[in-house]
Amino acid sequence: MYLKKERPNELDNLVKQNRKKEKVKKEQVNKKWIFTVIITAFLLSFSLSFLSEITIPNFPLWVGIIITLLFIFLGILFDIIGVAVTTAEEAVFHSMNSRKVKGANIAVKFKKNADKVSSFCCDVIGDVCGIISGASATAISLGLINSFHWNPLLVSIVVASIVASITIGGKALGKSFAINKSDIILYEFAKFISNFYK
Repeated sequence: MYLKKERPNELDNLVKQNRKKEKVKKEQVNKKWIFTVIITAFLLSFSLSFLSEITIPNFPLWVGIIITLLFIFLGILFDIIGVAVTTAEEAVFHSMNSRKVKGANIAVKFKKNADKVSSFCCDVIGDVCGIISGASATAISLGLINSFHWNPLLVSIVVASIVASITIGGKALGKSFAINKSDIILYEFAKFISNFYK
């Protein structure tokens, strides 16, 4: 009986290609970096949560809303930066660096460490801001319940949904913007950071 030769599975081909890449360049997990990220995330979450829990309930409701929107905006902004760093073209910044353009050397460093910069911006700053804005939403819900005596369950659900929709919608818009304008965003961010370098 004649058996038809099976066509190679595309997934198998990808696995083989990936193994070849791993043999050429074996990347070890940077345990120090992971530990730094965990500690930084903990300290940021703790300090910002502490500040928001103390300040927001003591401020007028509108101030609490502005603070919450600020955290949402920061999360979206750093998400945009994180995506831009991973999608930007490194060659552009090497060219700018050779012409001594301000911030180009930092852009090259960011691009060479794109995985770490993106992780810090999207996962550490972005996610911490998301957590804090969620905690702030709870404080706003309590303020609305105390001020207007509305249904506590309904208020909590509506406020949490509004915060989530603004965050998710903002990040969705931000990602496409970051991909289309990645070089400009990385350059502007690197130029800003260069002001703190001597």
